[in-house]
Amino acid sequence: MEQFIYKKSEDILALSASMSDFTYKKHCHEEYAVGVTLRGIQQYNLNGSFQSSHRNGVMLFNREQYHDGSSYDRAGIDYVMLYLRPELVSEILGSKELRFNIPIVYDRWLARCICSLSEAVQTGQEESLCSELLLSLIERLAHTSADTAHRMDNRFVERAKEMMMGSLNQVLKLEDLSNEFGISKFQFIRGFKQHAGISPYQFFLNCKVEYAKRSIEQTKDIYAAVAECGFFDLTHLNRHFKSMFGVTAYEYMSQLN
Repeated sequence: MEQFIYKKSEDILALSASMSDFTYKKHCHEEYAVGVTLRGIQQYNLNGSFQSSHRNGVMLFNREQYHDGSSYDRAGIDYVMLYLRPELVSEILGSKELRFNIPIVYDRWLARCICSLSEAVQTGQEESLCSELLLSLIERLAHTSADTAHRMDNRFVERAKEMMMGSLNQVLKLEDLSNEFGISKFQFIRGFKQHAGISPYQFFLNCKVEYAKRSIEQTKDIYAAVAECGFFDLTHLNRHFKSMFGVTAYEYMSQLN
């Protein structure tokens, strides 16, 4: 049975998941994502390479790092995942950001930090405890990160991303984007995918779903999220929301109450 349980503290979103047949579509998160495989073998494609996280494997995802995900076999997997807001990481590390060069590590102390914080959030422990556990985790992650230098993205991609982020309630217009750079829409698609690792449409859709998630967290109104993000209807939002988070938008909202 597929099960995805989201709980949110003041600073952290925690996921406790069990799945066998479910497969994540290619997506990314604006936050850092760190997790531990508790049972089974979790497989995913990341930056063009195939990864396998076995039991006690610590999975490290950079911001906006595209990946999919599935279980190795029908025996399924259990895992926990934490989503860390970049501004929170920057506050703790002094205006620096994490940069993971190794996607999976087997570090018992780090795994324990992640599991302890996940359990605290999932069981509704006091914010003061969650904050202390979060500090310990991020400090440990900073040691794990081989490079905390500021990330430099291609200017072409950054400008294109800005334009798409500014029109999430609309339909993606490739002609407008390509005209901005004086190229054809096909040249734009090829160039964006080459530098970003994902197509413009996939990026745009991913951003819409991420924005809808934040809207639901703030307003607890799934229909407002549908309207704000330009989805045709709730079914349209739910289909894409579930492909990224394992639950529908309504199920996610219900878990946050």
